[in-house]
Amino acid sequence: MSYVDGFVAAVPNSNKAKFIEHAKLMANIFKEYGALQVVDTWGDDVPEGEVTSFTLAVKKQENESIVFSWIIWPSKEVRDAGWQLSMEDPRMHAHPMPFDGQRLIYGGFDIVSDI
Repeated sequence: MSYVDGFVAAVPNSNKAKFIEHAKLMANIFKEYGALQVVDTWGDDVPEGEVTSFTLAVKKQENESIVFSWIIWPSKEVRDAGWQLSMEDPRMHAHPMPFDGQRLIYGGFDIVSDI
């Protein structure tokens, strides 16, 4: 069964174009190493929470937007191998992330429902 990596980050609004460029570069690398699909989204309707929310989780500041991204891999094994190869690829480190990576939330997930 497929495997998914998910990401949430806060990106300065002034870096939107840089984020899109960075996301496209990363997507091409991940796909080269086995990813089936890479999706990057820019927050449009992301409510502020009182107890928990995307905005609270990444400590979003006033001049930032939430991005929500995911990568679909054919399996966890392909993901593990592809991730390692991606991290070793010099292109991955040629451009700095256009956001604070310390506030990036990510994780790998088994799909339990795909209707």
